[in-house]
Amino acid sequence: MSNSSSITEFLLLAFADTRELQLLQFWLFLGIYLAALLGNGLIITAIACDHHLHTPMYFFLLNLSLLDLGSISTTVPKAMANSLWDTRAISYAGCAAQVFLLVFLISAEYSLLTVMSYDRYVAICQPLHYGTLLGSRACVHMAAAAWGSGFLNAVLHTANTFSIPLCQGNAVDQFFCEIPPLLKLSCSDSYLREIGLIVVTAFFIFACFVFIVLSYVQIFRAVLRIPSEQGRHKAFSTCLPHLAVVSLFISTVMLAYLKPPSISSPALDLVVTVLYSVVSPAVNPLIYSMRNQELKGTLKQLVLLVVFQKQ
Repeated sequence: MSNSSSITEFLLLAFADTRELQLLQFWLFLGIYLAALLGNGLIITAIACDHHLHTPMYFFLLNLSLLDLGSISTTVPKAMANSLWDTRAISYAGCAAQVFLLVFLISAEYSLLTVMSYDRYVAICQPLHYGTLLGSRACVHMAAAAWGSGFLNAVLHTANTFSIPLCQGNAVDQFFCEIPPLLKLSCSDSYLREIGLIVVTAFFIFACFVFIVLSYVQIFRAVLRIPSEQGRHKAFSTCLPHLAVVSLFISTVMLAYLKPPSISSPALDLVVTVLYSVVSPAVNPLIYSMRNQELKGTLKQLVLLVVFQKQ
């Protein structure tokens, strides 16, 4: 194909060649997708319905669940449909939509995780100023900034990526459309603009990472100064879920995009991409609800309410 104007569809990477493995992948993805819908949906419902959970921490958690639902819904349904119908095709517009939505949602999630680290820092290091620094208006502004930064990042990357001439065919070396495999299809030197934009984004990502690390250094110092063991345990229990989610998100994304070429392989690339784009949104609700007694109590009440209503 001479240029991108002649491309009407892209061919995504197939998980397997045999029909049996394709169906196995469909059912596996269906199970993970339903678990993500159920887990994130329950968290959103619990926080929205219980006024005791109308606090900054749970407000940000609600936003995180919305972003997780959006990101997994961007990639998994199309991959399931392709496996079920034994096809690899995705339209040009569909590919552009996947790139935009995935960059938007993942960028917003990373910004939101940074905001959530600030929430934990203020709650533990400056508890007397918590209500002032994290009032309802401030929380809305910070969440809106996270969503807005993701949207702006997605507009810039999507517009830039799809303005680059594509001369290397239309086969995308991934099970959904993302920027690095698309850049491999570009003409020589035409991808340098996008590389420059990626470098700018990398600086923003690094700045957020440093902020998260510094926040937790201060948090751990403050927690270790708490005299009672029960107080230290309670403080740690409010931070560990967020720290676990941040660690899972950052480690899988960094492994996907920053691993050295010497260890790169199609199989490893696929596994790592599945971890950050499919598994992470599904397990985040489990991580947050596992040690959170308030959330677990509200979820139990919701389940009991549904069961008794059916009876």
